[in-house]
This record gives sequence, structure tokens and C-alpha cells, in this order.
Amino acid sequence: MAKAAVKQDSLRFSLLQGLLPIDRSRVPADIIAGITLAALAIPEVMGYTKISGTPVITGLYTILIPMILYGLFGSSRHLVVGADSATAAILASSIASIAAPRSDQWLALAGLLAIMAAGFLFLARIARLGFLADFLSRTVLIGFLSGVGIQVAVGEISGMLGLPGGGHGTINKVIAAARQIGQTNGIALAISAAVLVIIVGSRLISKKIPGALIAVVGAIVASWALNLESFGIRILGAVPSGLPKIAFPEGVWNWELIQQLLPTAFAMFVVILAQSAATSRAYAARYDESFSENVDLVGLGLANIGAGLSGTFVVNGSPTKTQMVDSAGGHSQFAQLTTSAIVLMVLLFLTGPLAYMPEAVLSTVVFLIGVELIDGEGMKRIYRERPYEFWVAMITAAAVVFVGVEQSILLAIVLSLVVHTRHGYLMSNMLLVPDDARGWRQQKVGNPAQAAPGLMIYRFMHSMYYANTQVLNREVLALVTGAQPPLSWLCIDMAAVDDVDFSAAEALRALHGIIEKQGIRLVFCEVVDNVNGEFVRSGLIDLFGEDAFYPTPVAVLGAYGRKGEG
Repeated sequence: MAKAAVKQDSLRFSLLQGLLPIDRSRVPADIIAGITLAALAIPEVMGYTKISGTPVITGLYTILIPMILYGLFGSSRHLVVGADSATAAILASSIASIAAPRSDQWLALAGLLAIMAAGFLFLARIARLGFLADFLSRTVLIGFLSGVGIQVAVGEISGMLGLPGGGHGTINKVIAAARQIGQTNGIALAISAAVLVIIVGSRLISKKIPGALIAVVGAIVASWALNLESFGIRILGAVPSGLPKIAFPEGVWNWELIQQLLPTAFAMFVVILAQSAATSRAYAARYDESFSENVDLVGLGLANIGAGLSGTFVVNGSPTKTQMVDSAGGHSQFAQLTTSAIVLMVLLFLTGPLAYMPEAVLSTVVFLIGVELIDGEGMKRIYRERPYEFWVAMITAAAVVFVGVEQSILLAIVLSLVVHTRHGYLMSNMLLVPDDARGWRQQKVGNPAQAAPGLMIYRFMHSMYYANTQVLNREVLALVTGAQPPLSWLCIDMAAVDDVDFSAAEALRALHGIIEKQGIRLVFCEVVDNVNGEFVRSGLIDLFGEDAFYPTPVAVLGAYGRKGEG
């Protein structure tokens, strides 16, 4: 009851839900977790700017104001909000034909898209559409993120080898890298290999070791001391210091442009909603805490408003960063606020050394991010357990690689719905047969057993809706036609049915007419209250008669026996 009350209150007042109540004994652990997150996330978010096509400083901006706003207004005590590879890839692929990467127009478009994604989040909150997060299946999400991982990793091969690169799309980038392979810069390759060894090696020792930070700092020192730029190594160059400028994106408030970007903003909204909700829900369940998806939409929306106004790109709930904080002992948004405070110090005092960072370092960091997104183990599990869904995941991944991220997220939604519809269409309906040992046993429709001579009880195993009415018609008519001895009663057991749509109601009317002409009575049992209400509204109660409804299969069997005795 207390948890329910907290959740109900959070719907009215969402401020500080991720912070309160503050457990003073855990504050030191939250501070340590925040420091750990900063050490691990700062190199990572700078790497995301290579995916998003924005200046490197904007990566730090994603874990400043947006992280603070979510920490104050979000519902989850654990979710970490910041840059994300999937939404960064959607951003880059959608505006590549409109502006040049890292230009002022590109950055303005990135800010506009963050604000538009926030608009979708607020609309979803007003309409209480947090449940939409459930409509992107885990299968499709694994395929989508694996496709993004392949695209991201392949796109960084040229940078890791010190090649000029070029080409739009994954395949063209591979072709460009293959053609330029003879121009590989040996020093860039050595830097990339060293970064890979440090990051991967540190993770093998302990995931708490900030391998990426060690690699970045070491590369900066080596670049400065050895003047690597003189050896043809591209470096970041001057990075602005200080706080981000708070302002609306300039030069992009054009209705035609906004209309053009609407599908992209919606695709970002879907990824934000699905990934953030899944992460928040998982950690709320782990710690037995209250969590409201609808309240979280406000925190995520405000975080993206903050991103758009502070000159950076769209932000999202990050499963990897959330796990970083949890592994380090963080238990509230106080850890994330600590991270933001450290980022503030970096922006004010430590951006100067970033100018010496070799671009090969960032390319390697991003390459590893991409590789980690490729969930090979998850794909194997899907193949073992659900071969059909494996091919759905593969189609989604292929769409990302060969078509584009923006289009593939819309395809992912469609495929998720196809998977859902298929489960509802290809259900295994059963026949109920009395069993002296167990009371009742279920038998496949293909083996048409009768509950009593002339009585068949047919259990429909899903909601009745337009997609499976043909299954209902086909199976019932086959049972009626092939029954031996011929049927007197046919009972449809509705225990698993929680909805009957207009098409299904029409199908039941048609079945009633057909089997009634054959002298067979159609009855029902175990009809739940809301389905009974739908029957009333559809006029089916009047059509079948109130005496055609029974509470249980036992009651049907008893009534049928009494009819025979009469």
C-alpha cells in the first residue's frame, strides 16, 4: 500500500523523486559512484560526438544540464541519462543531406531534434502513453542495436588507421577504407592498438578500472610530449572551455524543415521511450522501488529540452551507464549529480589538454562502443529459443546496416507488431476432455476428442480479434463437420480471452447461424466480466440467450447431462 501511495503521489509531483528520501549512510557511496561514472563516461560521451557529427565538447554537455534535469524531475533513482549511440546514429543519418557535420547548422539541427523529441515525450505524458515502451519487442531491439553497433564500428575503421575515409553508408565506408588501405598511418595504427589493449585489458582485470580514461590521458600526454601532429596524426585542436550557452537553436525554425524532421524526431522518441523505460523498470524491480513510466517521460522530456537549449544533441536513458553506477554502489540520482559537478569542473578548467588528443583515440573508443552493441550472445539465444524471431532480429539489423538507422527504427516498430500479431494468429487452441486423475486435460484440436458423446469444449487460447477470426472459423467448422458422433452442443471456453473486437463478434454471429442450422447449440463458459460487457454491447447475449453462458466446463458438462436425461 505504501508503494502504491508513493507511485500515486509521484504522478502529481515528480520533483526529486529520484533523490528523496536521502539515505545519509549511502551518500558517500553515491559520491564515489558519481566519480566512477565521470571517469568512465567522459571519454565515452566524447566518442559519441563522432557518431553524432557534433563538436567534441558537446559530448560533455550531454552529461551536464540534461543529467541534472533528469536527476531533479525523473522518476527512477537509478537511470543515467546522457548521450546514446542509437539516437546519435539516427541524428547523423537524418541530417547528413541537409548540413555539413560539425557546422553551426548541423549543431542547430541537432538541438532542434532534441527539442522535437522532447515534444513527443511531453505529448506521450499528457496522453499517458508510457505503456508504448512495451511495443518495441526485446527481439527487435537486440537486432536494432546490433545493427547500429555494426554501423558504428565499421565507420571508425578509417579513423583508427589514419585514413582520409569517406563515403555515405556502411558499405561505402567499407569500400573507401579498402581502397585507401595502402595509406595507413603506422603511428595512428599503433595508437589505436594501444588504446584497444588498455581498455580491453583493464576490463578483463576489473570493470571498475577507467581504462578509457587512462588511454585518453596517456594519449594526450604522448601527443603533447612527442608532437604527434608533426607525424601526420590528426588531433582534435582547440576545444572551447566554459559553460554552454543557453539559447534556442538559430536558423532552423522553419515549418517545412520541422515537417521533414518529424519522422526522425519520432524515431528518437521511440528509442528513448523503449530503452529508458526498460532500464528504469529493470532497476526498480531489482531494488523493489516504485517507478512511473509516465512521470519519467517528464524527466526525459526536460533533459532533452536542456540538451536542445545548451547546444548539444538528444539524450537518452543509458543501460551501460546505469550499470556503471550500480556496480560502483550508487543508489540514487545523487551519484549522477556528482558526475555533473565533475563535468562542470572539466569544462571550466581542463578543456585545454583535450586539444592534443589524437582523433585515432576517439575512433578506437567509438569502435569499442559499436562492438559492445553487437549482442551476439543475445542473437544466439533468440535463435535457440525462437528461430522465427531470430530472423526478425536479423532483418532489423540488416536494415540498419544497408538502409539506415532512421528507417530501421520504424521498421522495428512494424516488425514488433508483426511478431505480436503472429503470436495471436498462430495460437494453439485446445479441446477440454474430462480426466479422472486430473479433472480435465487439454488435447490438440487436430485430435477431436469430445467431453461427452455429442459435446465438445473448445478452448480459444488468445483474445479474439480481426487477425485470428479466420482461425476461429476454420477450426470450429472443421470440428463440427468431422465430429463423430455428431455434436449436439459446442462450447467455446473463454478463460484465455480478455477481448472480443468487432470482427470477432461478427465471426461469432456467423458461426452461430451456421451451426444452428445443423441442429447444434452454441454455448460459452468462463467468460470474464469485460468480455461479457462486450457481448452485451454487441447484442450477442440476446442472440445466444442468457442460458448459453456457464461459469465453468464442469457446469457445461452437468447441464448437458441433465439435457440428455430430460
